[in-house]
Amino acid sequence: MTHTSWEVFARAEPEFAAAVRARFAQYPHHVLATLRKDGSPRASGLNVDIRGGELWLGMMPGSMKARDLQRDPRFALHTNPGAGETMPDGDVRISGRAVELVDPPELHRYAEETQTPHPFHLFYADLTEVVRTTVRGDDLVLRTWTPNHALRTLLRGNDDEPAREEDAPGPA
Repeated sequence: MTHTSWEVFARAEPEFAAAVRARFAQYPHHVLATLRKDGSPRASGLNVDIRGGELWLGMMPGSMKARDLQRDPRFALHTNPGAGETMPDGDVRISGRAVELVDPPELHRYAEETQTPHPFHLFYADLTEVVRTTVRGDDLVLRTWTPNHALRTLLRGNDDEPAREEDAPGPA
């Protein structure tokens, strides 16, 4: 099975990846959605780290979100909306599958690089979708990338009309 790392995404869409990374860098804490044992969603706070070509999800030992991902690796990660009523840089959502890193030397190396205290759970993201949402005039602007589709820009107005695809790429 092919792994779609952050590096694969960034090579495919460098400007979009830079805008997404910058949005995550605005705040240290974000929201991770996982699936509980009964299939219902769980939303939890999480710090993320992008390094070495991967998007890393680190968790305290035995945390419920880590147990969720060990059982069902599907996740959605949403940027911290920040303070205030507007988000001038939009918001970002990343979906994918979490793959747990269990190799002790690799975990130790990561802990040393990031000064993360042991023990901890560490997952890297196998990306399935990256979406950045901004507002332009009366439209929501959704820029969407998946491993199987090039970057697309969809515009949604505040009416019942379906989203329309923008012809020319807009700013990241």
